[in-house]
Amino acid sequence: MARDGGARPTEVSRCSERCVCDLGVRLNRCALLLFAVAVAAITAGVAFGAVKNEHDRSSSAARSRAVLHLEYVVTDDRITVYDIDHANKLVRTLPLPNLGPTHGAVASPTTARLYLSYGGSGGPAGNGSLLAYNLLTDRVVWRRNYPMGIDSMAITPNGRTIYMPTGEKAGTANRWRLIDAATGKLTGVSIKAGFAPHNTIMGPDGKYVYLGGCNTPFLEVASTATNRVVRKIGPLHGPGVRPFTINGSQTLAFTVSRDFLGFQVSSIKTGKVLYSVAPEGFTFNAATSGGRTPDHGISLSPDERELYLIDTANGYVHVFDVSGLPASKPQDIADIKMAHPPRHDGWLQHSRGGQYVYVGRAGDVIDTKRRKVVAFLPALQQTADFLEIDWQHGRPISTTSRYGVGYRRS
Repeated sequence: MARDGGARPTEVSRCSERCVCDLGVRLNRCALLLFAVAVAAITAGVAFGAVKNEHDRSSSAARSRAVLHLEYVVTDDRITVYDIDHANKLVRTLPLPNLGPTHGAVASPTTARLYLSYGGSGGPAGNGSLLAYNLLTDRVVWRRNYPMGIDSMAITPNGRTIYMPTGEKAGTANRWRLIDAATGKLTGVSIKAGFAPHNTIMGPDGKYVYLGGCNTPFLEVASTATNRVVRKIGPLHGPGVRPFTINGSQTLAFTVSRDFLGFQVSSIKTGKVLYSVAPEGFTFNAATSGGRTPDHGISLSPDERELYLIDTANGYVHVFDVSGLPASKPQDIADIKMAHPPRHDGWLQHSRGGQYVYVGRAGDVIDTKRRKVVAFLPALQQTADFLEIDWQHGRPISTTSRYGVGYRRS
């Protein structure tokens, strides 16, 4: 025992003190090291986040600058949207009120609206209606019911006026009624033209509107300044005008009829028929067709070098070289067998870039370079109402009609 009565530290206790001290130093060093690592990680994370956010912003800006080419396919209760530039991949499905059968679709990039006609097409089919749809908000703007039939309409380039045919079932009716596109109200103005008013095309400059009556063997041209017919094209194969299209300079019209397998080319300036053209090696019996139009679909390529013609009687789409018009007759250059032939009628529309032809009531998508069916769109099989709408900076900037018109102005 020590003289002071306390215990003498042993070697073990002194070692423990040293170890504890050394451990504390080591722990402090570890803590400092971990702290430094954490600070570095946080700094790196912030830097990475900044780079990622900047990349996201750049990608978003790039997407905004890019033009989106979208195909809008309208069925009874929805709009199905496909991305043309990515092999017609499904993009969106937009719900609609259950409209029942639709008869026409037009869009105005200026007002960012899509219009759909639906209901009765006149006469025993009853009266019809029109719906306005806001493309920016994906909302129905209004719905209007009319005291007459409706059908496949056209809209002026400024998006202000709709030219509405009073319906192919209207028989002896022969009026296209003008509608205020902002409100859907009838303006009180109408054009007297072909019986059983059906298909309508607005000229690209908005000066003339082309009117096809199912019971009149003339395609009629009306001035939008006077709303009067100024020219008749024909007489065409009877009994009336079925699907038709025009070129961009408004010098040529391409029409089909109920009793003829093929199409006719006419001069819009003179009103005279230039050529009647039939697909080689194919036949059609009008007596046993039940009144169905064999070529219920015709579309001119945007560059106006080719014309596509549906042949529901035989299950084909025929391709004609029309680059020699008006000097030389169109030549049959390809016959494309449809993968899903429609039971009756049909419809054709080129994409604005010309790379695809969409086959309404079949669902087939034709690659125009390979001249073969390369895709099937289920919504397209259910309708003849579809068109392209192109977007940039979050707004629609252009559209096609559903008629497959040409775009060359000279």
